[in-house]
Amino acid sequence: MRYRTLGHTDLQVSLLSLGTMTWGHQNSEQDAHQQLDAAIAAGVNFIDTAEMYPTPTRAETWTTTERYLGNWIKARGNRDRLILASKIAGPARDPGGQAHIRDGLSHHDRKNIVAALEGSLRRLNTDYLDLYQLHWPDRTSNFFGVREYPYADDHPDTIAIEETLAVLDEQVKAGKVRHIGVSNETPWGVAQFLRHSEHKGLARIASIQNPYSLLNRLYENGLSEFSHREGISLLAYSPLAFGALTGKYLNGARPEGSRLSSVYRTFNRYGSEEATSYVQIAQAHGLTPAQLALAFVIRQPFVASAITGQTSLLQLQENLSALDVQLTDEVLAEIQAVHRRIPNPAP
Repeated sequence: MRYRTLGHTDLQVSLLSLGTMTWGHQNSEQDAHQQLDAAIAAGVNFIDTAEMYPTPTRAETWTTTERYLGNWIKARGNRDRLILASKIAGPARDPGGQAHIRDGLSHHDRKNIVAALEGSLRRLNTDYLDLYQLHWPDRTSNFFGVREYPYADDHPDTIAIEETLAVLDEQVKAGKVRHIGVSNETPWGVAQFLRHSEHKGLARIASIQNPYSLLNRLYENGLSEFSHREGISLLAYSPLAFGALTGKYLNGARPEGSRLSSVYRTFNRYGSEEATSYVQIAQAHGLTPAQLALAFVIRQPFVASAITGQTSLLQLQENLSALDVQLTDEVLAEIQAVHRRIPNPAP
């Protein structure tokens, strides 16, 4: 395993980390514990979860993922070996969409942050988190695959970034959180968090968890400069584009038990046939599509860790094998040619 420094912190996070959002829908608790044991044995130390997991979030299953993880931590007694991250949900974007999460009003104010954090700590069987993240912005903006910025007024209950940051700062000072981060955030949002931290002496964001893959390189346009100049690390989620970059969904295929055939039957954010070109590059150079996709992500200097999701130990082992792959100049040139032809088809 290789490790990188997370932002401006002293945390050394594994270059590949364990995503958990399938635990409770596609994976049982036994599956989750097996994945954790295998990942830790391979040197993975960064585990990412969220209060709303598993996804899609449902009243009968939300918080299950954290409970599975917390039970494993308690059984193994290895909290000090882990870099543990979780997230507070943002406000619902559709009426009634998150009625099960604090009555659907999960704004980033003191009441909700304190309640969400205490709940996560309890379920995870720990008294602190190494990284606590805002799952998506409280304000109106474009994220979760929306390309166009919505010129619309914020909801009257929208919480200002400065207020949110002040509450997070309190949690850091109380020792419940070591570092803070954002997710599904924009360049404007990152700039605002940094501005308020500097002007008010508040906790500074260490990371941003945004999508980044061969099918979605939008992070390179704007946000990567914050990584370079401000030391904000990217925790890349969906580096395999929901499995599209493994090749298993090509030509409309929907393998039994896969995410798109079980819990996300109508999901099309990553449904791009452009993945075919990257699969062909991988096969031409003796790589699996997953190895190519992950090796590309983790070679980027702004990436601290790529968060991989898997439903089987075989998938986990294949993902880990990408650590041994060095992409040649020829392969990188072929990747760039595809990207220039059709850039970012799956935001």
